[in-house]
Amino acid sequence: MVTRILLALGLALLAVPANAATASAQVPEGSSLTLFALGFAGLLLGRRLSMRKNDERKD
Repeated sequence: MVTRILLALGLALLAVPANAATASAQVPEGSSLTLFALGFAGLLLGRRLSMRKNDERKD
């Protein structure tokens, strides 16, 4: 099982073009990352508050 995974990983690495291996990764701007993080935090907070309201209604 482990040998199959290693073989598949090795084949995948060989299939990657040479220029893709040396290309640098693009990093998003700070403002984009901040907006994403705030949106995600808002979703989590909204979910938590709605769960809390549902628990109060059941009691």
